[in-house]
Amino acid sequence: MSDLTNGNSKGLIMDHSDTVWDELIFFVNGKKISEKHADPEMTLLTYLRRKLGLTGTKLGCSEGGCGACTVMVSKYHPHLGRVVHHSVNACLAPLCSLHHCAVTTVEGIGSVAGKLHPVQERIAKAHGSQCGFCTPGIVMSMYALLRNKPTPRMTDIEEAFQGNLCRCTGYRPILEGYKSFTKEGGCCGGKSKENGCCMTNGSGTNGALTNGHTEDHGNSTLSTSLFDPDDFMPVDPTQEIIFPPELMSLGKLQVSGRQLRFRGERVLWVQPASLQELLDLKAQYPNAKLVVGNTEVGIEMKFKNLLYPVILAPAYITQLNSVQHTEEGIVFGACCSLTQLGEVLREEVGQAPPHQTEIFQAVLEQLRWFAGLQIRNVAGGNIVTASPISDLNPVFMAAGCKLTLMSRGGKREVRMDDTFFPGYRKTALSPEEILLSVEIPYTRKGQYFSAFKQSPRREDDISIVTSGMSVTFVDGTTVVKDLQLSYGGMAATTVLAKNTTSKLVGRQWGEELLQDACSSLAEEMTLHPSAPGGMVTYRRTLTLSLFYKFYLTVHQKLAADGMCEGVRPDYASATEIYHHATPASVQVYQEVPPGQKEDDVVGRPMMHLSALKQTTGEAVYCDDIPLYENELYLALVTSTKAHARILAVDVSVAERMPGVVSLFAKDIPGSNQTGPAVYDETVLAEDKVTCVGHIIGAVVADTQAHAQRAAKAVKITYEDLQPVIVTIQDAIASKSFYEPVRTIQRGDLDQAFIEADHVLEGEMHMGGQEHFYLETNCTVAVPKGEDGEMEMFVSTQAATKTQSLVAKALGVPSSRVVVRVKRMGGGFGGKESRSTLLSTVVAVAAQKLKRPVRCMLDRDEDMLVTGGRHPFFGRYKVGYMKTGKVVALDVTYYNNVGNSRDLSLSIVERALFHMENSYNIANVRGTGYMCKTHLPSNTAFRGFGGPQGMMITESWMDDVAMSLGLPSEQVRRLNLYTQGDSTPYNQVLEHPTLESCWEECLQRAQYGQRRAAIQDYNSHHRWTKRGLAIIPTKFGISFTALFLNQAGALMHVYTDGSVLLTHGGTEMGQGLHTKMVQVASRALGIPQLSKIHISETSTNTVPNTSPTAASASSDLNGAAVHNACDILNKRLEPYKTKNPTGCWEDWVRAAYFDRVSLSANGFYKTPDLGYDFVTNSGRAFNYFCYGVSCSEVEIDCLTGSHKNLHTTIVMDVGTSLNPALDIGQVEGGFMQGVGLYTLEELRYSPQGYLFTRGPGMYKIPAFGDIPTELNVSLLRDAPNDKAIFSSKAVGEPPLFLAASVFYAIKDAISAARAESGLSGPFRLDSPATPDRIRIACEDRFTKLCPPAQPGTFIPWAVQV
Repeated sequence: MSDLTNGNSKGLIMDHSDTVWDELIFFVNGKKISEKHADPEMTLLTYLRRKLGLTGTKLGCSEGGCGACTVMVSKYHPHLGRVVHHSVNACLAPLCSLHHCAVTTVEGIGSVAGKLHPVQERIAKAHGSQCGFCTPGIVMSMYALLRNKPTPRMTDIEEAFQGNLCRCTGYRPILEGYKSFTKEGGCCGGKSKENGCCMTNGSGTNGALTNGHTEDHGNSTLSTSLFDPDDFMPVDPTQEIIFPPELMSLGKLQVSGRQLRFRGERVLWVQPASLQELLDLKAQYPNAKLVVGNTEVGIEMKFKNLLYPVILAPAYITQLNSVQHTEEGIVFGACCSLTQLGEVLREEVGQAPPHQTEIFQAVLEQLRWFAGLQIRNVAGGNIVTASPISDLNPVFMAAGCKLTLMSRGGKREVRMDDTFFPGYRKTALSPEEILLSVEIPYTRKGQYFSAFKQSPRREDDISIVTSGMSVTFVDGTTVVKDLQLSYGGMAATTVLAKNTTSKLVGRQWGEELLQDACSSLAEEMTLHPSAPGGMVTYRRTLTLSLFYKFYLTVHQKLAADGMCEGVRPDYASATEIYHHATPASVQVYQEVPPGQKEDDVVGRPMMHLSALKQTTGEAVYCDDIPLYENELYLALVTSTKAHARILAVDVSVAERMPGVVSLFAKDIPGSNQTGPAVYDETVLAEDKVTCVGHIIGAVVADTQAHAQRAAKAVKITYEDLQPVIVTIQDAIASKSFYEPVRTIQRGDLDQAFIEADHVLEGEMHMGGQEHFYLETNCTVAVPKGEDGEMEMFVSTQAATKTQSLVAKALGVPSSRVVVRVKRMGGGFGGKESRSTLLSTVVAVAAQKLKRPVRCMLDRDEDMLVTGGRHPFFGRYKVGYMKTGKVVALDVTYYNNVGNSRDLSLSIVERALFHMENSYNIANVRGTGYMCKTHLPSNTAFRGFGGPQGMMITESWMDDVAMSLGLPSEQVRRLNLYTQGDSTPYNQVLEHPTLESCWEECLQRAQYGQRRAAIQDYNSHHRWTKRGLAIIPTKFGISFTALFLNQAGALMHVYTDGSVLLTHGGTEMGQGLHTKMVQVASRALGIPQLSKIHISETSTNTVPNTSPTAASASSDLNGAAVHNACDILNKRLEPYKTKNPTGCWEDWVRAAYFDRVSLSANGFYKTPDLGYDFVTNSGRAFNYFCYGVSCSEVEIDCLTGSHKNLHTTIVMDVGTSLNPALDIGQVEGGFMQGVGLYTLEELRYSPQGYLFTRGPGMYKIPAFGDIPTELNVSLLRDAPNDKAIFSSKAVGEPPLFLAASVFYAIKDAISAARAESGLSGPFRLDSPATPDRIRIACEDRFTKLCPPAQPGTFIPWAVQV
């Protein structure tokens, strides 16, 4: 309903030079704004950030999919007669739509400098802000909820966050902090398993809100309290910004207001005051677009490069906002938002007889999963946009909804049926018509209605297949009188299965009808194997599975009405509607020893030092730096071909645009050769491109909009080159590999295979992963005007590498380039080497133009250009005994490197170093190939090859257990490493804690009882199955490149006693700066943390730094900081001795007046490292991190969806420097792994084009993907003598533990396959998406939809 007309307004020409344009009046944070030059193409977000300097609201995706830009918009709603407060996406909200609205941003509700709002304080103190880039949006979603519901329920909070994403925290601490606002309060919600409520029995397992609960274990005390809710400020209603009285008056007048017109460079925005005005305008401009929420048109203009010169905004027209109850149903005006639609239907469902509201309930069920709340608050559905995967159109079609269409010529009514959509994105509306209203009918006696939606992720996701189904029976019988089956996602339009339904009318509702219906649907609902969207076999199967669910649901209702026998009890779960249980959790860590001083902060759960600033929008990220006076903006020009020769570049159209300058390889003053490890890349392509997204050039202009418009106007002529190698299988067939091929071998493999009782072979493919840091790559380059100096503000993990590559491109020494990193909005490895792609281009532009240049990539550009985690393909041969003991392994890894080597050699090496995971195998050989393909170069990503190597390990371990019919946990336990064992690369394990982690995980997860309960559940449920898996990890800590295992620190002590600390690590949310301040506080004996300050990371303070990567940054930089502290302590020692009763400031002043240096450089290098692949000797790693995870899942065998029911993690982090940060890293890494192994899938065309270029198509885990029970325990009494203060690394090791979810899914699939008589090992590739799960659960429905033979068609997407 949001876009009310068809129309494409290309070529429309207008001359409004004499027109006086209206003034846009709105309020921001209580301040009146009068904008005389409102641009219809400008979003609220751009206006806030660039015009008002309010940078707290962030840009994350530009498509309303991540929530980073969330603000609250308040307006007087004349049709409701009250002020409404809505969370909205500022990245989509057109500036011109805000006339007479009040906007509240994160800066407007509180500040560190002034007074924090409780919403800001609680997320910070609950440790719910890591990188902080998503935090302002989450804060504003919660704030808007509280303005509407001061005491919400947890379900309200979960709904409010459906449109918000976080890549760092794993979501749990955010929910824990905000739980304190709810009716449930700080309680476990009755979920404490023993003796009733946690608040009365003292068990305190209510998430983190445990009021200081502790457990005694010998000499150590375990705590489950990471924060104290008693410290929270109460909510103060007087702190809220009031709705401006002026707007209240204006809003009441607006019902009879006047037409508004706003004119930009290219677009006219008209807001008609009446329905007649709208119809007149539509007749005048038949191709104009009508926009209510801009959730469709905004995306078309941004991403599809479409231009609509005239936009009509009918949001305030009375007739389009009305809601009328009739005898037939409820009539909704076409401008009613989905939120309003839901509220009205919910109210009706609550008071009307149930048999009348089945359609209403079906619509409400679809709305639960329709986009995020920010979109539902403004959008009105997508009837007229005619999306073939619309969530609601199949429901409206099956229900036979009545649509009222209107033009200046009159009004007409049509039923929504299969004639309403004559073709792709087309409707029955004429160009001059608008949609006036939709009537959703009541259901009648004897009518049953259901709606279904299947998508990769349950929350805020587009459909794969969606459906509305209605059946009406002859009175008093089970004979079908009318049947309507409508599907979306099965054709270019929403369709009715007419052939099938015509055969079933007049038939009894029973098993025979079901069989005929499924056979007929399999014939009628066909798709070409190359159909857009792919997953063809899955989509065809879904049409049958969803009908089967409808069949059982109706059968159940008929039985309840006494019309037939009931549904088999073991089939009943197929009819259940999904209800998300509120997550509960426990976090357990070891308290500091009894003798530790109160003011010693090491080992205590301290809040991230920037958390409060992040919650208020005061934390400064790269693009938040204020604009320079003469700054320019850069946009990239990238290749649209995967492998081609550049024949010509035409910039004539682009350079005719005002102020546009282009930049190509010839403009690079230094070297065009670049690359993080070897110089096998170019800054800008010269004569050839080797991937889609290859950077060819750039254009620079005065604004981002102008630069991006000019970049799109650059025309490039190509000559296609062959071959185009996209997949690993392509590379293997073409022998397209980079050198060298790496091998690690130990023992006599041939003899071991001979002696083994059994040998099996198998293979597995593991997909890649997009980093999806919420802050995309960003660089600001400022030329200093002399000696070739350049100052760079960059969002990068590798300041030194950025410095050296920029200097190389500019042709100056590194000493002339200063790179500064304040903080990043996430990194995860994606900003270790690929950030230099952008930085070098921006620096070259700044030097050429002698002006500051800025560029922050849009999400789609970032995903296209920067690469991600390497996809892996593994082949294995395993020899094992009948006990399950593995005696021989021969594994070969192939990774999809892309068009340059980047860091891929180190990544394949780390995969080989982890090929046995946690298992002691006497005879082993691992081989690693780097596949050279025409994809953007893949790169570092949390785990760096380890998660891929270990994933394939667990695949063959699972196969071994299945082939022997033994419990998988028994086989894994039998093969675990123990003290003194050595790895395939001959490193002896010192103090391995695997067994301790394993036993504690079994105990905390109650594994035995859980396994028995699952077996019982599966025996009573045919169409849902549960699975369980326990998975260990062993992760080596050190850079595998020896020279990188070093770090520096610089410490200045000023005469007032304050300390300025700089070290070589960068802050990206992991809390590194916080830990370094804790280290310095203890080492210097300064309890007041506010005295120690870290401003930024910069190459002019600590030179030659290693990237912040490999999980080693706390170890390396912590030791360097400690070294600097030792130097200063030695210098201060005489003054402490002389004045033992003095304080820190006294000793510092005394040293200063005695002319002693109060500045120190610290340095550290990891000792005794160095591995040689040739001799298979030397220490590859300083030490190992260990962990074990147990997960339980439930799968829907008919749709492939799964629920994460339970996860227990036991992680060895040594003696934790900061349990709050470490548990945050464990949970965040785990949830990122859940995405990697079950959800996130990069979809490439056979020609190398990336389809998944934003949150619309690429799905990271959301709030609803957290396990219903998530328990994390940091292993106690496990000090590590190899790192600072006995700690261990924590960034990467926990990620792989999410494999427990994958193998629990595989366990559940095994139970489903057993129902069809299938047993033994089977292949399941990663990620375990719904389509893979469904197809693996073979049954009578899958047999009706066999896949097309490979080679007989060109697939829409390929497995790279």
